[in-house]
Amino acid sequence: MRIENQDPGNLRDRGRGSGGGGGGVPATALFAILRRIGIRGILIVGVVLGGIYFLAPDNIRNAVFGALLGGTPGQGSTAQGEGTTCEQHAEACDFSARVLGSTNDVWNAQFQQGRLPSYGTQVRAYQEPTINVFSGSVQTACGGATSDVGPFYCPADRELYIDPTFYDVMESRLRAPGDFAQAYVIAHEAGHHVQNLIGATQQQVQGENQNQTSVRIELQADCLAGVWGHQERADLQITEEDLREALNAAHAIGDDTLGQSNESQFTHGSSAQRIRWFRRGFDTGDPRQCDTFRVSAAQL
Repeated sequence: MRIENQDPGNLRDRGRGSGGGGGGVPATALFAILRRIGIRGILIVGVVLGGIYFLAPDNIRNAVFGALLGGTPGQGSTAQGEGTTCEQHAEACDFSARVLGSTNDVWNAQFQQGRLPSYGTQVRAYQEPTINVFSGSVQTACGGATSDVGPFYCPADRELYIDPTFYDVMESRLRAPGDFAQAYVIAHEAGHHVQNLIGATQQQVQGENQNQTSVRIELQADCLAGVWGHQERADLQITEEDLREALNAAHAIGDDTLGQSNESQFTHGSSAQRIRWFRRGFDTGDPRQCDTFRVSAAQL
């Protein structure tokens, strides 16, 4: 994968918060959370914000987001802002911004062409998000969050957040190394942004509970990440090895692989489902094939 020549997307350095004990991700605490809810950045868990409900079990919501319930996006900037995170993690910051720029290129085109699942929401031009890099902790329109929750998307301010040291956690703790696996993190979060814009996050399948709805949301974001990979395959010189990295990452954060044996408690999907929906987007390049709300549970 070659990301060096990609124009960067909007990035803001939010610096070092007070909740991180020095700015690094506490890997043992993060991994304990991951085993229960999956990657917060490749995934998104429940908060009620502006009528948008991202779902997670009450015990997870209380444990991880008990302290939770902004800023104006910069334009095309990878400057340091008021913080120092990118001084310490310049390469990771540049990588994150350039992946975001790549996702922006794809979704601007897809929105212009109207190639999106339809949920009755009037879709206009794509609104490019900002990615916020931070160390330790950060304040968002969704409330305060620490590095322990991993990368995430905040629907209230429509921005992405990541502590760059999470990439190290992917390699060392989740055994999901590689630049395309890391790019998958950003592309998945951009997928949640697309869902927010088109109204997918407000969908509910009759007769299904919150966990089942959450699985559909997460699998759709995986598929949308795959669409990005398909559309950028030539420009970024994405190889079969890169694809294996992403599929390995998708497998690594399946609910079953992370230790959840009760399927009724799944909130993000099994490893097999995550691979299947990422691959569906990657193989077709068509966001309309990512409509997880139009298939039966058996087809997920």
